[in-house]
Amino acid sequence: MTDKDKPRFAIIGAGLGGALMANYLGKNGYHVDVYEMRPDPRKGEIVAGRSINLALSVRGMHGLSQVGLLDEVMKEAVAMPGRMMHAVSGELTYQPYGQKGQANYSVSRGGLNVILINAAEKLENVRVHFNHKCVDLDLDAPEAVFEERQSGETRRTQADIIIGADGTFSAVRRRMMRVDRFSHSMDYLDHGYKELCIPAADGGGFRIEKNALHIWPRRSFMMIALPNFDGSFTVTCFWPHDGPHGFSNLKTEQDVLAYFQKHFPDSISLMPTLARDFFENPTSSLATVRCRPWSYQGKVTLLGDAAHAVVPFYGQGMNASFEDCTELHECLQEFCPDWVKALDVYYDRRKENADAIADLALQNFIEMRDKVGDPAFLRKKKREKRLHRLFPNWFIPPYEMVSFTRIPYAETVRRASAQENALRNITAGIIAGTLLLLVILTWVLA
Repeated sequence: MTDKDKPRFAIIGAGLGGALMANYLGKNGYHVDVYEMRPDPRKGEIVAGRSINLALSVRGMHGLSQVGLLDEVMKEAVAMPGRMMHAVSGELTYQPYGQKGQANYSVSRGGLNVILINAAEKLENVRVHFNHKCVDLDLDAPEAVFEERQSGETRRTQADIIIGADGTFSAVRRRMMRVDRFSHSMDYLDHGYKELCIPAADGGGFRIEKNALHIWPRRSFMMIALPNFDGSFTVTCFWPHDGPHGFSNLKTEQDVLAYFQKHFPDSISLMPTLARDFFENPTSSLATVRCRPWSYQGKVTLLGDAAHAVVPFYGQGMNASFEDCTELHECLQEFCPDWVKALDVYYDRRKENADAIADLALQNFIEMRDKVGDPAFLRKKKREKRLHRLFPNWFIPPYEMVSFTRIPYAETVRRASAQENALRNITAGIIAGTLLLLVILTWVLA
């Protein structure tokens, strides 16, 4: 296929997924225009309410490596080989995530986004347009209508394929919802989140363990902290919106300090601007988005949160979006120039995996807030690690499959279920055999 025959792409959204996809397409010679509603992140502050650091794992690292950007990203990534649990008493318990050498990596959302945008703009066939809000879409043309936010003028742009990478509240998905038999759901948790900050120590360095994701589990709610390269930590409160442990229950600085003193006492000295930050930073919602299909007639498709927003409790939102980019790129290469088939197969391959990680993320919220400090849970995790060391090809703990392999999410769920059933049967067999042996011995010795 000559360059003249290659389709022109318009990507709506220059966040992490959209910017990575622009790199994939641009490096393969496609002409790409990327449109972002927000201002250029290289010229201003990070938008309030958006998570400012994220956990990068093997799936996301693979996506970055395919466009030659992994080494640059890893220069300022902080390894998190395990999680540190903080009890109310101040007692600390460390739990490795996987085997020796395995780790998730805390990366700056803003810094990563800048790396991806810079790399895309270096490609002569990629252009990025900021302050362009998508206000309408003609799916059949296909054509996108933008409002230039600085001038207020309206602009129409045609492309051969439009990719909606514009996040949880996607304008592209909203337009697709008018299509017959398009299914959509957005389910909110009763919990929301608010971000705080542990600053770097005086003179630099980290105030708490650098190489860990810190968790303050409190049954129905929790707080976490991820390390930043500069020595600070991004702290996130995951609490109910309402009720005795809800954000709405804290109305004064005295309320906040008293609440932290009761539930997170060891954190107060780490956050000198705690009360001020609590009221200045927004409280944001947590939602799971599911929809189908993701594609329309080989002309429009969805990617990342626009197709499958997930809650952040498995740290896989960004990683799943990057897997979308890898899969979409592979389908475009495999089925070129049959774009209808390329987009349909992309959807078929990714949909069950998106649903699987959405379910896993919801389940992991309960694990993180309720179970990580439970001795029985910790014994189970140790047992899983021993089994993996003894039978590495037969038994892989579910967390390790998700975070440290590229086994598809749906296959991970199936394998985890099969492993659990096998262990249950083995345990039942051991118990039955032991009872039979006791019966025989009793009869022999009678």
